[in-house]
Amino acid sequence: MYDFIRGPMLWISFIVFMCGLVFQFYKIFSITGKKEAPSLIRKDANNKGLAKLKKYLNKALSSVALKGTILGTQPFVALLSFIFHVCIIATPLFLLAHNILLFESWRFRLFSLSESTTDIMTVVFLACAALFLIRRIFIPTVRAVSGIYDYLLLLVAAAPFITGFLAYHQLVDYETIIIIHIISGELMLIAVGLTKLGHMIFFFFVRLHIGSEYSFRGGSRSWQ
Repeated sequence: MYDFIRGPMLWISFIVFMCGLVFQFYKIFSITGKKEAPSLIRKDANNKGLAKLKKYLNKALSSVALKGTILGTQPFVALLSFIFHVCIIATPLFLLAHNILLFESWRFRLFSLSESTTDIMTVVFLACAALFLIRRIFIPTVRAVSGIYDYLLLLVAAAPFITGFLAYHQLVDYETIIIIHIISGELMLIAVGLTKLGHMIFFFFVRLHIGSEYSFRGGSRSWQ
């Protein structure tokens, strides 16, 4: 079974993951368009006084736009979301054990963080996931739009980190938990390609370049 989940099942997961990302990338661009920056003064204003007024007004408009984003309305949630997404991407990519396996299979490896660093990142990620779960359960506005699907996706995202933490510290039978860890990781890859978990890959692009109430700034594109 171990050979199967590290061989054919891994390839199937990776192919589904890549095909799903290509489709989601195309979908994002097909339903967004270039956003015109707000301006109260024409760009061709020659008068220095008007130019200064233009700069001031556009800066004020940008500030108003920022206040309408999640960074302006819920800064703690924005910070929590930022940390969550950094950890969910960086931890598996720069984990020493993963890069050793990558080198053994393909003679190629990425930069690796120390084991203590990725261990801390795992704990931080799980803490963020727990806070998101609590938020979904106890915040009425969030609970109202949350279904079983959302809770399952959070579990799918957290499972590789939970099992990886247990395997690294050998808190349970290693052979059993490492198989569960690999399967949960491959399941998450498939879910990223086929479900809205795919947003984690485009998180920074969407938050920085597509204007909405969940953006970190005004954005250069908008939903159509």
